[in-house]
Amino acid sequence: MRDGCVLVIVLLFLVCCSLSSSEAGAQDFPRVETLPDPSTLPSSTALPDPLLMRSGKKVESKDTWVRERRTELKQLFQHYMYGYMPGRPKKVEYTVEREDSRYFNGKATKREIKIQFGPAGTTPIHLLLVIPNVRAEPAPVFVCIAFCGTYAAVDDPTIPVPTGWMYPNEKGIAGNRATEAGRGSKVDTWNIERSIDRGYAIALFYNGDVEPDNKDSRDGVRWHILRKGQTEPSAEDWGAVAAWAWGAQRVVDYLVKDPDIDSRHIGVVGHSRNGKAAIVAGAFDERISMIIPLQAGCGGTSPNRGTVGESVTRINTSFPHWFNANYKKFNDHTDLMPFDQHSLIALCAPRPVFLSNAEEDAWANPAGQFEMLKAADGVYRLFGVEEAANRKMPAPGELDKGRLGYFIRPGKHSMTRQDWDAFLEFADTHFGKPR
Repeated sequence: MRDGCVLVIVLLFLVCCSLSSSEAGAQDFPRVETLPDPSTLPSSTALPDPLLMRSGKKVESKDTWVRERRTELKQLFQHYMYGYMPGRPKKVEYTVEREDSRYFNGKATKREIKIQFGPAGTTPIHLLLVIPNVRAEPAPVFVCIAFCGTYAAVDDPTIPVPTGWMYPNEKGIAGNRATEAGRGSKVDTWNIERSIDRGYAIALFYNGDVEPDNKDSRDGVRWHILRKGQTEPSAEDWGAVAAWAWGAQRVVDYLVKDPDIDSRHIGVVGHSRNGKAAIVAGAFDERISMIIPLQAGCGGTSPNRGTVGESVTRINTSFPHWFNANYKKFNDHTDLMPFDQHSLIALCAPRPVFLSNAEEDAWANPAGQFEMLKAADGVYRLFGVEEAANRKMPAPGELDKGRLGYFIRPGKHSMTRQDWDAFLEFADTHFGKPR
């Protein structure tokens, strides 16, 4: 099919409009747990032990972790921080709007896919999927959560300029709306052709398609998918970070049914606040087999109890829509939190997690992130992975490719080609080089 033609077909292999309830999962929100008010929780300036249950029971086996503690931690993170996320929508439509099998001079196939879900009026996810053509097997894939519309990630005149709310500090944005001047402006950020050359597919979507990063917006998915009887999200329901993570999971719903994609090897990548979403997406969805949060910082992969960089108070003040209301109750009392971000990393066990940082990005607390990585080691040991606890933080430019991997480079808060080179090498190590 030639570039620019409108397919407007629903892929038959997805059978998207007739999913059974058992396959689609419940769209309802989970029950809000009866848990103590944050002010009544016990104080601990030390990191809570991820292997110690609320009952005081010590987790000593992989089976107990999987059956009991992992479920408990997911409840705690949702109740006290990210908010309760709904299940998978019961009805989703996937429409391939454009396809080009000769992309990047014949090296790849591009598909632009509209993912429509939720009640009428819910903004669809516009997914850019680029798959290498030269391969012997289905391609491993990176799900990429972006700050830009897909038209900015590649220099392609056939991708429409997005019409929704956009970040004001991105190139080609006027009045929070995209213009033609932003086309291809993020080519060097996402390095899609470089991933294709290494055998990896890229599935990229704009976080604002799911939830605009605007505290005053009522256009996001959180305002369209509500509990029965509600007209707006409750204090325990999801914030924007959880919504972006949920959007990544909806992309995974599509990818696991695409015969061109290796469903065993799905990674997720996000930078900064999208890195927070990436780690949440991976922690709550085991279909995601590699998690790469770049410079995710507070609320993501650096400690809530940390004293370097962004604090819980600052992030909740500057971005009150990112987390739920309970997280704000810890602003001046992070010692009361019944977990810290090492437990979020631990929820990914035994899958590879790769934390990547920059030397000049003190705001993201790179050293604190490394300590979170090490503190998740005990859970990984339950799965037979013993390679994190006694390591030293790598020198700049040195790639630690362990299951709990780490990298720090010279430079500032950004996503660069050097970051992608590290991502690809880490993926080669744990996925195996694509064939």
